[in-house]
Amino acid sequence: MTSRVGVLTAAMLVVLMHAMSAAVDPLPRATPESVGLQAAKLAEATALLKQYVADRKIAGAVAGVARGGKLAYLEAVGVQDLASRAPMTDRSLFRIYSMTKSITAVAVMMLQEEGRFRLDDPVSKYLPEFKNVSVATSEGGVRPPSREMTIEDLLIHTSGLNHRTSEEYRRAKVRSRSMTLPQFVTNVVRVPLMEDPGTRYRYSESPTVLGRLVEIWSGRPFDVFLKERVLGPLGMPDTVFWVAPEARDRLATVYAPAPGGGIVPVELEDVPFTERPILLEGAVGLVSTVPDYLRFSQMLLNGGTLDAVRILRPETVASMTANRLAEPILAARGGAMGWGLANVNVVLKPAAVNYPANLGEFGWDGTAGTIFWVDPGLQMATILMTQSSPANPDSLRQRFKTLVQQSIAQ
Repeated sequence: MTSRVGVLTAAMLVVLMHAMSAAVDPLPRATPESVGLQAAKLAEATALLKQYVADRKIAGAVAGVARGGKLAYLEAVGVQDLASRAPMTDRSLFRIYSMTKSITAVAVMMLQEEGRFRLDDPVSKYLPEFKNVSVATSEGGVRPPSREMTIEDLLIHTSGLNHRTSEEYRRAKVRSRSMTLPQFVTNVVRVPLMEDPGTRYRYSESPTVLGRLVEIWSGRPFDVFLKERVLGPLGMPDTVFWVAPEARDRLATVYAPAPGGGIVPVELEDVPFTERPILLEGAVGLVSTVPDYLRFSQMLLNGGTLDAVRILRPETVASMTANRLAEPILAARGGAMGWGLANVNVVLKPAAVNYPANLGEFGWDGTAGTIFWVDPGLQMATILMTQSSPANPDSLRQRFKTLVQQSIAQ
């Protein structure tokens, strides 16, 4: 290669830089067979991802599978960006959007273990402005709630708050990140709740409110607390609220279907992830990598510990990854999937799920094409990251998960 340095293209230089900065494996390596998986079936999963790239349904993807604490599969296909042709690598950065919620929940429950609050505490105990929230009525008016919103309501989305696409909370573009956390909370309180707390599961802005509570309980800015107490100890250096200039060549572009076929770049935020946002969103604000999220998932599988670092107690993790929805709320949601304090779906009826799953498996996804599954029974974690809007083109997630599940030999 040295004899051709003078004619290297920009794209070739990017490839070289990526190769020279390959990430350290997030977990000890193992062959698939040594952990009870079939390499041939995992190769089919890789082939599926490559086919989606060839068919111009996605630009690229990175995926990883760990079992028994060992890394059995880590593959990157396609490119981060169609214009630059920068290849996907295991260091590629992805907007993980709602997979941020589980990291926020871990921070919250660390503080719960320290006695900073109780799950049944009213939110107004720490954010007094919530004492004045009202509930919207069907007649167009408002009334007081039947009971106060609790911390647990925020964790399991029974708070009565609305989703992040609510323009009322932003007082600007629906995905604006140009306000402080205290200002965001002030805006939230001004808007009537959609229903009484504890009466319905409604996916919502709750984790961003929880981020503000983390600041109050800990006395630290939310991002500082996450770095010092969660991300740093877990060895997750690439999980951040914004991508610094020296890392921007690793940030994958989000693509959407083009009218005439293929895919085109699309911007999902008014403040791009290459700029430091004012609003640190505990619901959707982080970027990450597959290796980083594998380490996070393995910590949950290990009952709160990774590499001898204790993040949470085993009993806390068990409570976080079990269903916490009351039976009427669970039934209204369909009954197949519960919801845990870790801000994850929890499989309760595997036969009713639209991909191969096991009882007690948990996980969640992100709006730009990322997803994770953790199966305690199989001691297995699976991560798939693309950057696509819509997030699941042509059922990619289900097809990939099916092949991974079929790889299990024992």
